[in-house]
Amino acid sequence: MSRLLAILASASLLLVALLAPNALADEQSNTSRRVLLVTGEDYPGHKWQTTTPALKGQLEQDPRLAIDVLDELTRLGSTQLTDYDVVVMHFKNYDPKVPGKAGYDNLTKFVREGGGLVVVHFACGAFQEFKDDFVKVAGRVWNPEFRAHDPFGKFQVEVIDDEHPITRGLASFETTDELYTCLDGQTPIKVLAEATSKVDQRRYPMAFVLTYGKGRVFHSVLGHDPAALNTPGVGTLFRRSTAWAAGLAAEPKSE
Repeated sequence: MSRLLAILASASLLLVALLAPNALADEQSNTSRRVLLVTGEDYPGHKWQTTTPALKGQLEQDPRLAIDVLDELTRLGSTQLTDYDVVVMHFKNYDPKVPGKAGYDNLTKFVREGGGLVVVHFACGAFQEFKDDFVKVAGRVWNPEFRAHDPFGKFQVEVIDDEHPITRGLASFETTDELYTCLDGQTPIKVLAEATSKVDQRRYPMAFVLTYGKGRVFHSVLGHDPAALNTPGVGTLFRRSTAWAAGLAAEPKSE
């Protein structure tokens, strides 16, 4: 009898060992993550005071994401970014001293050491004073010598990678937004979605990913105004990408 109990005990331990990795993976898919949404300045035509709540609302639809908002760029250099898992960049600074070198170094160190980064719309134009280095982080950056974008209006966003966790199962969609044609850079990126300009009939990246050091980076130039951010496909892109950049499964696990 004692031998039988020993065998049963050993079998139970083996079963626990075999199931543990799967249980851990399931738990990881629903583990919460802290998000810092950094905003506070942009081009005058980009009303960050209204787009920030819209973007935050989209991210909050994933219950695993806990979002804080930093709307004072002067504090980016002193903020303890390691308290967070991912930073969402939703600003375009014009004063090279704000957030300045300290803010830039704090952000890039965070990503390089494994923090996630999500770059939203005209955040591609941030850090022009460090653009030769920032392009390595963001993948592509605004080139003011290029044509900025098509006239604001409707266009089709084509999902071209249905294997990546961010876009898996996401259908191509129509949005009303600015189709950016102003990105520049040679950093290796993986394009997830693109759109065809009605002005020059060329295809331009609308969403892409890359790695910087140990950090995951997602960059999308979509999201001109609250209506654009609330377009279902756009909201899904930013929500999934924030989870992905934070090291989570792109979608919460169904209960």
